[in-house]
Amino acid sequence: MSIFMWLGWAVGLALVVLLVVVLIRVLLTSSGSGSEREPRSQSAIGVLEERYARGEIGHEEFGERRRVLDQRAERKTR
Repeated sequence: MSIFMWLGWAVGLALVVLLVVVLIRVLLTSSGSGSEREPRSQSAIGVLEERYARGEIGHEEFGERRRVLDQRAERKTR
């Protein structure tokens, strides 16, 4: 066997390994299993609670918006 045949097999094998590594990485990152990633979608109430905790909105605004969200949730369950 010539050197070029061995080189072709080595390049082909390297490409297959690279493809497998990339696929595994894509699957793991798309599932959100990484600890450094934040959840993609938070509930509206969760966002509201965070804004209230950071002091971005006051108690009255929090209560008002919470009531609106609760009413919407009730309508969806009916």
